[in-house]
Amino acid sequence: MNLIEDVVEKAQLVQRPAMKSGDTVRVHVKVREGDKERIQVFEGMVIGMHRGGVRASFTVRKVSFGQGVERIFPLHSPTIDKVELVRSAQVRRAKLNFLRNLRGKAARMKEQKRTNA
Repeated sequence: MNLIEDVVEKAQLVQRPAMKSGDTVRVHVKVREGDKERIQVFEGMVIGMHRGGVRASFTVRKVSFGQGVERIFPLHSPTIDKVELVRSAQVRRAKLNFLRNLRGKAARMKEQKRTNA
């Protein structure tokens, strides 16, 4: 680790739940509209994690009104209020880009039971 990572970046890190590809998450995002601020919820499946300390991000995909919507969130961003883990799925790869070509029931993943330990 170099000095920049030790001093500057460690202060920016935020504690988030442990998530991985295949998890369905509910991301609460702070949205500014004029002088008002509100919380908007974006719920979908994590199709990829991009590691890298304070630069880490994750991609969430959902289907809204028959249209696929993907959004990339910086993991440690102050605009993210909280991230809730809704369900976990059993997947065999790190990036789930193949879900972009699947529709309906074919895009479902087998649920994995979580243990509260």
